[in-house]
Amino acid sequence: MENNILVVLPHPDDESFGASGTLAKRVHEGARVTYACLTLGEMGRNMGNPPFASRITLPAVRKLELAESCRSIGIQDVRMLGFHDKTIEFEPHEVLDGKIKSLIQELKPSLIITFYPGYSVHPDHDATGAAVIRTVRKMPEEKRPVVHCIAFSKNHEQYIGKPDVVNDVSDYIEQKINSIKAHRSQFMDILGEHEQSQDEMIKRFGKETFWTYRFDS
Repeated sequence: MENNILVVLPHPDDESFGASGTLAKRVHEGARVTYACLTLGEMGRNMGNPPFASRITLPAVRKLELAESCRSIGIQDVRMLGFHDKTIEFEPHEVLDGKIKSLIQELKPSLIITFYPGYSVHPDHDATGAAVIRTVRKMPEEKRPVVHCIAFSKNHEQYIGKPDVVNDVSDYIEQKINSIKAHRSQFMDILGEHEQSQDEMIKRFGKETFWTYRFDS
C-alpha cells in the first residue's frame, strides 16, 4: 500500500468532495500526505451566504478555509504553489511541470492524487491533471508513482470506463463533512438546509472513486 501520498489539485476545496475521506483514512493508517494546492481560488464566484468575503479578501479567506479543511482531514504538510486561479491552462509547461517535478523529487511519493485530464469539468482541473501526467510520464517507468485520478464530467465513464478504485470512507464521514464545511465561503448551502443524519451522510458521501492512470494507453 502506498504510504507516501502527494495530492496535486488547483483550488482550495478540490480535496473535499473527491478525496477527503480517502486521505483521512490513509492518514489514520500512517500515510504521509502532502497537499500541493496550485491557487488560492481567488476568482471563485461565491463569497459566502450571506456574503462575508469580498474580491479583495477572498484569497486570504480561502487560504484559511483550506488550512481548516486539512486539519479536519489530518494533513499537516500543505504547499501553496502560487499560481493564479483560472489560468492554469495558460501556464508554460516548463514552469508548471517544473514545480510538480520538484515536489516529486523532494517527496518521492508512491501515490499521486490529481484530476483526470479531460474529464474533470473545470479547465484548471484538466490542466492540473495533464501537468501531473506529463511530468510522471517523463520519469523512468520503474520509478513512476501510481497516479489516481478524480473524474466527474458528464458521461465520463463512457470514455474512461468504471473506476478501478472504490474506497469506502464511511468510517471517516465526520472528517469528510468537516472538510466540506470548512470551505464555508463556497459551500454554505451544499449540505442542505437541514442537518442530515449520519446514515444520510454516508449514503451521499460514503464512497470515493478513482481511476488509476494507465501510461501505456
